[in-house]
Amino acid sequence: MAAGHQPSPEPAELPGLEAWLRALQQALQVEADRGFIDLKGRQTCFSSFVVQQLQLRPQDLPAEALQRLLDLSAGFQSYGELPLARRQSLVRTARERLHALRQAQQPVLAMAPPRLRLVSNSTVAGKAPNSASLNADTPLSEVRGVGPKTASRLAQLGLLLVRDLVHYYPRDYLDYANLVRINGLKPGTTATIVATVRRSHAFASPRNPNLSILELHLVDCTGRIKVTRFFAGQRFSSPGWLQSQQRLFPVGATVAVSGLVKETPYGPAFQDPLMEVLESPQSPVRSETIGRLLPVYGLTEGLGADRLRQVVEAVIPLVSSWPDPLPEALRRSQKLMGRSEALTQIHGPSSQEQLQASRRRLVFDEFLLLQLGLAQRRRQLSLRPAPPLALPPGGEGLVQQFLTILPFGLTGAQQRVLAEIRADLARPQPMARLVQGDVGSGKTVVALASLLTAIEAGCQGALMAPTEVLAEQHYRKLAEWLPQLHVTSALLTGSTPAPRRRQLLQDLVNGQLQLLVGTHALLEDPVLFDRLGLVVVDEQHRFGVRQRNRLLAKGLQPHLLTMTATPIPRTLALSLHGDLDVSQIDELPPGRQPISTSMIKGSQRQRGYELIREQVALGQRAYVVLPLVEESEKLELRSAVEVHRQLSEEEFPDLAVGLLHGRLSSAEKQAAIGAFASGQTQVLVSTTVVEVGVDVPEASVMVIEHAERFGLAQLHQLRGRVGRGAASSYCLLINDSSNVLARQRLEVLVRTSDGFEIAEMDLRLRGPGQVLGTRQSGLPDLALASLTEDGTVLEEARDVARMITAADPELQQHQGLAHALAEQRRRQMDQAARLN
Repeated sequence: MAAGHQPSPEPAELPGLEAWLRALQQALQVEADRGFIDLKGRQTCFSSFVVQQLQLRPQDLPAEALQRLLDLSAGFQSYGELPLARRQSLVRTARERLHALRQAQQPVLAMAPPRLRLVSNSTVAGKAPNSASLNADTPLSEVRGVGPKTASRLAQLGLLLVRDLVHYYPRDYLDYANLVRINGLKPGTTATIVATVRRSHAFASPRNPNLSILELHLVDCTGRIKVTRFFAGQRFSSPGWLQSQQRLFPVGATVAVSGLVKETPYGPAFQDPLMEVLESPQSPVRSETIGRLLPVYGLTEGLGADRLRQVVEAVIPLVSSWPDPLPEALRRSQKLMGRSEALTQIHGPSSQEQLQASRRRLVFDEFLLLQLGLAQRRRQLSLRPAPPLALPPGGEGLVQQFLTILPFGLTGAQQRVLAEIRADLARPQPMARLVQGDVGSGKTVVALASLLTAIEAGCQGALMAPTEVLAEQHYRKLAEWLPQLHVTSALLTGSTPAPRRRQLLQDLVNGQLQLLVGTHALLEDPVLFDRLGLVVVDEQHRFGVRQRNRLLAKGLQPHLLTMTATPIPRTLALSLHGDLDVSQIDELPPGRQPISTSMIKGSQRQRGYELIREQVALGQRAYVVLPLVEESEKLELRSAVEVHRQLSEEEFPDLAVGLLHGRLSSAEKQAAIGAFASGQTQVLVSTTVVEVGVDVPEASVMVIEHAERFGLAQLHQLRGRVGRGAASSYCLLINDSSNVLARQRLEVLVRTSDGFEIAEMDLRLRGPGQVLGTRQSGLPDLALASLTEDGTVLEEARDVARMITAADPELQQHQGLAHALAEQRRRQMDQAARLN
């Protein structure tokens, strides 16, 4: 073998295969030429020869090809008895399959995608800005080419300054950088081909005189394709214009074509193609779209995609002069692209690799600023003095008495979390701890034991809940225990009568009232404490940081304990709540019954009603939960009011059916819950007001209408309202949606009762903003980063943030990061001011 010669693949197999294929194809050709007569040879007839050859096939053929040949063999065994049309069909099929086998098995000549030279993006990015006076804070209305109309439409998207536009990242990309040959075009994808014009024809539509058509027949070394463009308007139908189009695309010219590939009866074709004639096959493409990754932005009425891209391109050159907040040594250690380059590439990526690298850099920045902001918030809190709530020797009285009067013992998880809280309370720095616990894990008991610790140390406590229903539920539960401990408590909500409010506030300020339970009425200015020591916030994700801080400001520097029944993975919790220590109550109290969950259709609703009747006969009670108060014609959902009427009049005329929804007054809500808890009503029709806190041990059935309308974590919360007693409990999810994703979500709930698994699925399906309430958390919005998909980058950013804050807590040596953090806070404040 000559030096440097590369052998073809499978050198021992191919010559034998080629000879075998050639012999069979020759026999089939002769049979077709002779009229399909099962030609007789010297030794055997045509059909016997084919059967014999198929049995002598070469070894190691692909399994699919082998099966197709065996199918042929069976047909040729009876070839002589077949009618003429059937023989013709069999021979034609055999020739096609053998040809396909030869194509597949031949050594493949590397059919590389077309070569395409692009004018470098850096050339575009390097264009001089349209004004030397432009900077990040320049209003977009001052950018050359942006008139008042465009500026007002950009403002509708929240884009007011150059900085806003640069950070308005594409939501997707059209992949015109996907270079393929004609035979590699796949319907449903975007692609670019480079081909030669075989025929060019421009003509007016014979059916519509206002429609003109340009039709190009293109070829490359793998096949041919017809590319069509349509032009609507009288001005495009003149013979002169049509001829000019044909001259633009002369026969023999090389053309680059990009677009979405669609399926047609004649094979793949381009929909609304972008086309450019190249001076030669080696010439660069000058178009800023063809052959590139084309950014796709969120738009608003009156602002087209091309116009928005033009404005972005006008300001992107400015970023080259923007400083990079990350020190070069840190960038190198983390293998990160420079920020200016990342901003340029995210809006006009030169390749998929560059796009991924730019995205990683910008995601890293978002997470790093998030972590640094949380670290600083936590450090500022730790520098404030707080009253250490250490108990005097032998001062276990209140907490010990409370644990003694409980009808159950604490679980190991409750004991562990309570020990962590009490250790925090004994320190002179304010506690900031988040307690996560699944539905029914006993967070309230831990919170009350913590509040009693503060009260025993001579301080007051506050318990804040997001709704009046939940605040009243907490207060009712506390009212069972606190009088036995001689602890004074009161409830303050928006519905508290004025005389009671005045007396309550007076008792609070002079120290006679030890524990106050309420809603955000606790935040109002007249509410003053004598010595507030501990604040407990339930369902913390429903409160904003500013609301929490207003309550904290009412004490010397009270300790803060927040609770949530929306469990999320611990690593994610530490990242989202980096200013809080995180404890998990990951154990349910003994005796809690598993809840049998199933999904049914609306037509099977009677099954749910029969189950309700059975359970009520056993002394149990049932919830029927709906997403709406009143009928919505647009959504066609069953409303709470309508279902209450139907159930009370038609389904359960012999039972007492209650109604609970958010539009009722506080007294009416409390009456509805009280009647249900006492057994005066056996069935409670409700909206999601019952989602948190309502605790009725006798409730064993929950029927949820339009279950697909709820988030998974919310459904899990609702389901947690049953199964709180000793009886077997049931949850029926009624789903009439044909949406496959909706069904998959609900099947997660049917399959598992693990709140952490459910919350993780909810995060993936709905995103963190809705599930975790990050918009309320005071955290910056994440423009690019995904809390669920960018976990690795999140970990890296958190490690770097820890390293920086440990060595330089005030960011004195990291002025770029300090400036970026200050700028981010300023923008958040501006945004909050605009919203208010």
